[in-house]
Amino acid sequence: MFLETADIETASADYAARFNGAAGEYFLARQAEITLGLLSHLPQARVLDVGGGHAQLAEPLVKNGYAVTVTGSDDSCRKRLDQCLVRGSFTYLTCDSLSLPFEDRSFDVVMAFRLLPHVTRWRQIIAELCRVADKCVIVDYPDRRSTNIFYEQLFGMKKKLEGNTRPFTLFSRSEIAASVAGNNFAPPLFVPEFLLPMVVHRKVGNKALSTAVEACCRLTGLTQLFGSPIIFRSDRLRS
Repeated sequence: MFLETADIETASADYAARFNGAAGEYFLARQAEITLGLLSHLPQARVLDVGGGHAQLAEPLVKNGYAVTVTGSDDSCRKRLDQCLVRGSFTYLTCDSLSLPFEDRSFDVVMAFRLLPHVTRWRQIIAELCRVADKCVIVDYPDRRSTNIFYEQLFGMKKKLEGNTRPFTLFSRSEIAASVAGNNFAPPLFVPEFLLPMVVHRKVGNKALSTAVEACCRLTGLTQLFGSPIIFRSDRLRS
């Protein structure tokens, strides 16, 4: 049994159900839009998606011509990938995310989504992502400088509203920057996804309204200052 297995939950059908409906469609579209934008300078790159059995990024990456390898901590983590993607369009490997079975700098890009806030040894995981990445790492995480500041007080309410939410760890930009700097990677480019809490969008359930409101928030600059979750890209420093 591997030490970090949070991706088993995120690869499950129950977790996928959290992204059903108009709000879920909006969340995934925004996530893919940002990620593909961060990869626009690397067309057809070799991408490793660590803990990516949820298929949230593997599917748009494959459709856009990237060579995708996905890892999971259990064989069950490939089930959703097989449902969402054409067989043979990706590579899957069950392995330990704390000790990835790849040589240093084996992939152009290494990413991890829906993983960092649910593991204990997050610094070790970031070190592994950086080790096997030749050009950059792309990771998402919930930021402390956001509506998440009220996380402890409001988690009970959030759980009542969403039903199947689970506890998660919050991070600061300085913590993230320090973790990649220690692995010879540049200061990250931080791209927040939303200003309003995701639970609000879920309850409203109107993709057009969510899109319009969040677009306005980005224009004001508030999303860049206080948005969450954040997707960051950090590039390898060349010696």
